[in-house]
Amino acid sequence: MKLAIGALVCGALLGMIFFAGLWWTVRSALAAANPALWFTGSLLLRMSLILVGFYVIAAEGWQALALCLLGFLSARITVTRFTRPAIKTHHAP
Repeated sequence: MKLAIGALVCGALLGMIFFAGLWWTVRSALAAANPALWFTGSLLLRMSLILVGFYVIAAEGWQALALCLLGFLSARITVTRFTRPAIKTHHAP
């Protein structure tokens, strides 16, 4: 049980690091002089962290890896919701 919760939490943390890092990269690269360097460096760093994290979790078995993936995907939904721009509504006077 502890392993399952730990794998789920690790997946969520990995997902938040990955997707929040992607959001930050996109916002930062737009104002950068060399955006290709930002995107390439960020991709390499984020993928390295995620692959190492999944590799460590995979040592515990496929069930832990599946739960880690579930946490990762749930973090994607969470980060997407929090980084979504506010919807502007126009009300009639």
